[in-house]
Amino acid sequence: MHWVAPSEKDTAAATLEKRLWDAADQFRANSGLKAQEYSGPILGLIFLRFAEVRFSAQRGKLEKAGASSRRGSRVDEPTAYHAEGVLYLAPNARFDFLLGLPEAADIGAKVNEAMRDIEKHNPQLGGVLPKTYNLFTSTLLKELLKKVSEIPATADYDAFGRIYEYFLGQFARTEGQKGGEFYTPSCIVRLLTEVIEPYHGRILDPASGSGGMFVSSARFVAEHNQNPAAELSVHGVEKTDETGRLCRLNLAVHGLEGDIRHGGNVNSYYDDPHNATGAFDFVLANPPFNVNAVDKERLKDSVGPGRRFPFGLPRTDNANYLWIQLFYSALGPKGRAGFVMANSASDARASEQELRQKLIEAKAVDVMVAVGPNMFYTVTLPCTLWFFDKGKASTSSARTGGKSVRPEPVEGHPDRANTVLFIDARHIYRQVDRAHRDWTPAQIGFIANLVRLYRGEELDLTLGGDEAKAKLIEVFGKKPKFADVLGLCKAATLKEIEAQGWSLNPGRYVGVAPGEDVSDEDFKAQFESQNEELETLNAQARELEATIAKNVADILAA
Repeated sequence: MHWVAPSEKDTAAATLEKRLWDAADQFRANSGLKAQEYSGPILGLIFLRFAEVRFSAQRGKLEKAGASSRRGSRVDEPTAYHAEGVLYLAPNARFDFLLGLPEAADIGAKVNEAMRDIEKHNPQLGGVLPKTYNLFTSTLLKELLKKVSEIPATADYDAFGRIYEYFLGQFARTEGQKGGEFYTPSCIVRLLTEVIEPYHGRILDPASGSGGMFVSSARFVAEHNQNPAAELSVHGVEKTDETGRLCRLNLAVHGLEGDIRHGGNVNSYYDDPHNATGAFDFVLANPPFNVNAVDKERLKDSVGPGRRFPFGLPRTDNANYLWIQLFYSALGPKGRAGFVMANSASDARASEQELRQKLIEAKAVDVMVAVGPNMFYTVTLPCTLWFFDKGKASTSSARTGGKSVRPEPVEGHPDRANTVLFIDARHIYRQVDRAHRDWTPAQIGFIANLVRLYRGEELDLTLGGDEAKAKLIEVFGKKPKFADVLGLCKAATLKEIEAQGWSLNPGRYVGVAPGEDVSDEDFKAQFESQNEELETLNAQARELEATIAKNVADILAA
């Protein structure tokens, strides 16, 4: 199916975040600083502006309450702010104080001091805030503070969150490969979230990067009129200390807290700081692909049923199936997972094929989505989104941590226990610029609701609205009902999957719609399949030839 949405460059150019970025990037170009030296401190200033807006609002409430209270004013008591989930800012740590400093002052030292003071009064941010403002000239810092002050005091969580995420994305682009280590494009994250539907429960990202998966989950909850801080319990692991601090800062900007373990020697292959096995309602992740040199000797005690690697260790020097098993094993009996994975994992042979077979036979693989190229800032290659649902054989509230918020699935949809939904979304995209693509909200809503149709759930058009609904009607009829659609989707049975060598490559099942060209990737998959069949037939022919030769020899010798 082809659905190429028009670019929205012109409207994006007018946004506040775009204007702020353009100015900040221009300042950097004139500063001589490298992108990685610049990114943390800039995000720190955006955070400080956010913290001041919330602090000022709470201070106003306390002043009003103090005027009519016999206890007197509590405006300078940190606990009066913490009780409302607001950070306390001492006078020297407030954005407006720093903004008012003259250029002659050592502004870098003053901002560093402010960050230390915020950590002192708000222990949950201990060791998180950047303190390298001494690298900046006072003139540059003054300009940056002025520019960040353009974020209006009326801005809400969502506005600050959008600005912060926009800057994260732009820094990911400028930092190249390193950027890909901490940032997953928001459209990918949003689709993962929409499909697993994290309404309520414990959520884990064992490769948490800058925390985008948690932020997207919180937004999903908020859009469904619930309080994310009350509904979600956030847990993460991040090997890189600097990125772990970015994650905690990102959570704070969005009014969230979480247990993020980062830095030191923490490593998700070897360490399990959250005792994750069977403990989570949701897992979301974008792990590094095709990692080698993992020390499997250190993993042997974690292999077997009820452990971190329940299906065994791959014999190949590739960690993809270590990650896949970590995601699977962390889920509770009705847990859901959504994660990004290299295309090669869907078709990998030898021991990885054996592991994939066990995974499929466990009946937890729910949905596979093929994603086209150029969706990531740092790599052009396509990828695949995997979705697990350990509760898919039943009909209850797998996605809610036991809190039922959706109706029971209706009759007439596929037998999910014995099928996997394959979606080919490679030709659904918006061309952002020559080198980058993304999905529009309507495209994300369409794909997510395609999954809901398969599951027999009611449509949820919170994301995508009328445009997504119109496309669903166009493809699935006036009263949309799931059906296999050539070139878009197919619910394949386990027998069909077994016949394809336990492949989880959507291209093997979805097919090509009439009039559409076969992509290079599809051609390769078809060619490999036919080549395998030819090799099997050749082997059988050689066996027959040997048998005939032996029989002829026996006859002649008689």
